[in-house]
Amino acid sequence: MTAPAAQRHDLAPQGHPQRWLILGVICLAQLTVLLDNTVLNVAIPSLTTELDASTADVQWMINAYSLVQSGLLLTAGSSADRYGRKKMLVVGLALFGIGSLVAGLAQSSGQLIAARAGMGVGGALLITTTLAVVVQIFDDSERVKAIGLWATVNSLGFAAGPLVGGVVLDHFWWGAIFLINIPVAVIGLVAVVRLVPEFKNPRGERPDLLGALLSTIGMTAVVFAIISGPEHGWASGRVLLMAFAGVAVLAGFVLWELHIPHPMLDMHFFRNQKFIGAVAGAILVAFGMGGSLFLLTQHLQFVLGYGPLEAGLRTAPMALTVVVLNLTGFGARLVPKLGTPATIAAGMSCLAAGLAAIAVLGRDGYTGMLLGLVVMGAGIALAMPAMANAIMSAIPPEKAGVGAGVNGTLAEFGNGLGVAVLGAVLNIRFAALVPAAVGAASLPAALAAADGPGERAAIKDAFASGLEASQLVGAVAVLAGGLLAAMLLRRAERAEAAGKAEAAGEPEAVGKTEGAGNAEAIGETGETRAAGETGAAGTGAAETAGGRADAAGPAA
Repeated sequence: MTAPAAQRHDLAPQGHPQRWLILGVICLAQLTVLLDNTVLNVAIPSLTTELDASTADVQWMINAYSLVQSGLLLTAGSSADRYGRKKMLVVGLALFGIGSLVAGLAQSSGQLIAARAGMGVGGALLITTTLAVVVQIFDDSERVKAIGLWATVNSLGFAAGPLVGGVVLDHFWWGAIFLINIPVAVIGLVAVVRLVPEFKNPRGERPDLLGALLSTIGMTAVVFAIISGPEHGWASGRVLLMAFAGVAVLAGFVLWELHIPHPMLDMHFFRNQKFIGAVAGAILVAFGMGGSLFLLTQHLQFVLGYGPLEAGLRTAPMALTVVVLNLTGFGARLVPKLGTPATIAAGMSCLAAGLAAIAVLGRDGYTGMLLGLVVMGAGIALAMPAMANAIMSAIPPEKAGVGAGVNGTLAEFGNGLGVAVLGAVLNIRFAALVPAAVGAASLPAALAAADGPGERAAIKDAFASGLEASQLVGAVAVLAGGLLAAMLLRRAERAEAAGKAEAAGEPEAVGKTEGAGNAEAIGETGETRAAGETGAAGTGAAETAGGRADAAGPAA
């Protein structure tokens, strides 16, 4: 399913003349959205004291933002395609700025939770629309590099969130971590209005309101189950009920989309092997990142004894490696040379190797872990832009907003899946090794119940062994899945090339025959009628008069 050539030409004939400036503006706006995913973590003590917030209140302050944002990604992308990407960028920036103002001035936990939810709506619009605009303003020759820079902002936002929050809180009160978003939102609004071209689906399809409702409810329920799992236990009734409800609603969403003429998400995309391969790879990259970071923070704090801020700083090399390699365009230069499948295979292999290095070399110290983090960062920098480009190029340009929503939704799903699967492996291994008398509810609980230094050392060793096993399982899953994704993409490319060759075969034969006929006719002089020889390629016939010849050669 591809858009007509004229439609693509209108989008980015040779790239928008101010495309790099536009990219800088939308990346700046997106950076604030991503910072707010992690910046609040360092403000928890201040919020607990100044707003008299309970543990449940703090959890909702953090989760309301990601929950609303994740649930609305598909709907936000569809709205951008339907009503205009520039309009949705403006609306997203306005909502995010207003939500930040309300959050910064909040006087109660309830007000802050509501403000964070409003910021999540704006964040969903910005995350999906920015990627759609990147696809819109860059042509094929520069798109992978542009998507790589866009993806860099994701990693930078993750790494810088706790640092920015810590610096702000050292000098100002907790509300300042939200108020610093407002100048960025204002600058972004002015720049978007003046620079970004408008684009919306020229078909003007009817909005899929029921599909939007089902996707929002289903994704919100699934993400809520993922967020609640580590705290309440993956087998708890609350988590299982929300997960089942979310999956059931999403199944209803799929059935609805298959039976309406203008679906929000065309399920026929999933018949495209290129799309499926890129989707599988995107989930596995997020799986490796989310699961490994979940394990690493525990390893650094519980096993190696670092504090929360120190642990956060020691995971930063992975994100910084991604930033450096994408800023230099390393992955973007490899895609034309190696091809998308080989680039993705190399990236996923590096990601798996990094996980394995952390498992084997990082057990007793940070040096081996540092090597693994850098190798993981290199793998992510290679694979992520290539996969995002593969997803977006498999979807017609007029549906780029939905494609961006799919990309964001996959990242959320992959992160949650990584935490769930690798966390389960850790728990199973820990429970098998820890002394039965102590129990294995959690490492802190097991250490508190331990009898003597020897037993505490055995418990820590069991936990380290569980971390090693889970990281190795993650490495194997990422490697196998990455090679499978690369294979699917390779098959899709071969099938696409064969289809193009077959479609171009007949006209090409005609062109060659006409060329032969023309050459034969020009060789004749005077007023003659020449007939070309008939062969496997065809016959040529020409009339010449006074040195001017008209020739035609029908293909045999």
